[in-house]
Amino acid sequence: MKAIILAGGSGTRLWPLSRKDYPKQFLKLNGDNSLLQQTAKRLLDVIPPQDIVIVTNDNYRFHVKADLREVGIDIDGGLILEPASRNTAPAIALAVKYCIDKLGCKEDEVIFVSPSDHIIKPAEKLENYIKKAEDIAKEGHIVTFGIRPTRPEKGYGYIKAGENIRDFYKVERFEEKPDMVTALKYVEDGGYYWNSGMFAFTIDTIIKEFQKHAPEIYQNIGGSFEESISNFASMPDISIDYAVMEKSSKAVTFPLDIYWNDIGSWDSIYEVMEKDGKGNVKVGDIIEVGTRETLIIGNKRLISTIGLKDLLIVETDDAILIAKRGDAQKVKDIVNGLNEEKRKIAFEHTTTFRPWGNYTVLEEGNRYKIKKILIDPEEKLSLQMHHHRSEHWVVIKGTAKVIINDKEIFIHEGESMFVPKSTYHRLENAGKVPLEIIEVQNGEYVGEDDIIRCEDIYGRT
Repeated sequence: MKAIILAGGSGTRLWPLSRKDYPKQFLKLNGDNSLLQQTAKRLLDVIPPQDIVIVTNDNYRFHVKADLREVGIDIDGGLILEPASRNTAPAIALAVKYCIDKLGCKEDEVIFVSPSDHIIKPAEKLENYIKKAEDIAKEGHIVTFGIRPTRPEKGYGYIKAGENIRDFYKVERFEEKPDMVTALKYVEDGGYYWNSGMFAFTIDTIIKEFQKHAPEIYQNIGGSFEESISNFASMPDISIDYAVMEKSSKAVTFPLDIYWNDIGSWDSIYEVMEKDGKGNVKVGDIIEVGTRETLIIGNKRLISTIGLKDLLIVETDDAILIAKRGDAQKVKDIVNGLNEEKRKIAFEHTTTFRPWGNYTVLEEGNRYKIKKILIDPEEKLSLQMHHHRSEHWVVIKGTAKVIINDKEIFIHEGESMFVPKSTYHRLENAGKVPLEIIEVQNGEYVGEDDIIRCEDIYGRT
């Protein structure tokens, strides 16, 4: 069995904490591990790391590698970078092609597909379900994993179960996200399951179903894997549900009696996080008086509340979200509005992650920008220059190896270095601990696109 983890989602429904540049699969929302780390660790109980394939896009390439490396998982050989955003059906088709060409999989190999940003527990229970689903898939079925609903939920799609076949059911139909009245009917009916977005099938079965129901995808995976990558952008932007599952006669649902949450909204976050005696979720420096059943996630500032109930409050460096519980799905309307206004706060954090570490914009104004730069041990930035700005570095922690034109200099804690405009330079962490630097940029233009790279170990020149 092989596993495909889909890790290319943009996660805008959890704005302002999750944004396009750093989506929810990389967030640590319910413990010390990110959602992607949790997903990979669950699968390692069933499938060895060399048989796990992760599909993401180029923007998240270094995020994925660093995130999994943090928990001791090396997936360099099993990382597929989508050249364009094309939803789950093309992503799965491309990953199946990779399994055939690069992993040598035969037609009867079973593939398990999982999103990267869901919470599932207990993990050992899922392990048993995956093994059972493998047997079902070998019979020629496409297995969807249905979750027994515990409440009416309008944020999830539903599966209507049909004929019972041993431990699973034929899929009668898929239902879109309902209103609350319809969701309540589904729960009371008892024959409906939440659609978890997890699947199992053999390579032969899914390829034939693509050929039958999604020929525009099938025709683009007929050649080599490299040809499929080249053709990827021409594939339709469509989910696997629309492309195949809703049309296939081979679809069955396998009910899971397990805790599952797709963390699709702040209401979902409130559900999974630990609460105090008043039903409040409090993260950060929080003081509340008479506040009940409210989620409060703070960042750097003290947040104080009085007499609130059923609210969602989320603070980041540059934004604050305040919403009624139950209305969290409308966060997408906020993000859409920001995108229409072309405001970068819709998709950028003040902290930006790079393959060498990250930087945080502390202050920005006319002709200047102040950053805190964190460089991981033994990592280095590209050799670069800027036409429109100078830079002044002050080392806060660690030891920096600096290249200024043809000179090599070491600067230590409390020491500084000035880099004039149009001067080639490079920063490198020469030590064994993270290197922290305060950078002050000054000039007529301080945008991130004023970078001329002439050498880069991460291939960005």
